[in-house]
Amino acid sequence: MTSVSADRGRITARVPSKVRETLETAASIVGATVNQFIVQTALREAERIIEQERIIQLSARDAEAFLRALDAPPPPNDKLTPVLEDYVRRRDDHTGALDWRPRQKRV
Repeated sequence: MTSVSADRGRITARVPSKVRETLETAASIVGATVNQFIVQTALREAERIIEQERIIQLSARDAEAFLRALDAPPPPNDKLTPVLEDYVRRRDDHTGALDWRPRQKRV
């Protein structure tokens, strides 16, 4: 009886015969098993998608506007001011940590 180690999991998929044949052909071309081919290909695509979602792409004009805002941010508005005041009240200046205990709801 085989056992799967705690750090490994199993993924299975049922696919039509044509799909299986295509995967087998591609795997044999690159010298991998079908399982290796599927895992490597899926992992590469998953990493691409994650990277694509983590990167913000801006036009040159938008990038310049963003950098200008970082260099000279607008003053806090009416909604931000109380949040900043609350942050200062809750901050522990010795550790830089915040007191995250839930506050009573305002009625």
